[in-house]
Amino acid sequence: MCCLLTTLVLLGPRAAVLVWWFLDPGRFRITFDSVMWPILGFLFLPWTTLAYLAVWLPGTGIQGFDWIWLTLGLLIDLGSHTGGAYGNRDRLRGR
Repeated sequence: MCCLLTTLVLLGPRAAVLVWWFLDPGRFRITFDSVMWPILGFLFLPWTTLAYLAVWLPGTGIQGFDWIWLTLGLLIDLGSHTGGAYGNRDRLRGR
């Protein structure tokens, strides 16, 4: 199990979401009301989707310290979307 987790982390969050969905599709059905949210999360915010799946509990939802994990996932997702533009800013000037 440890090797599987390490492989998924190295492959990225989208691979982890797919494997989790194949292994436990019931978790997705319980956690999300419609199929639209996991698909959008897979495409645009995969780390936030993983964090939400990990911390959400039936009956209680998201509470307390769980918000820290969701915020961390969102910051990682936003950093991956904006980091490429910042790193390539010198290429746009024709240097």
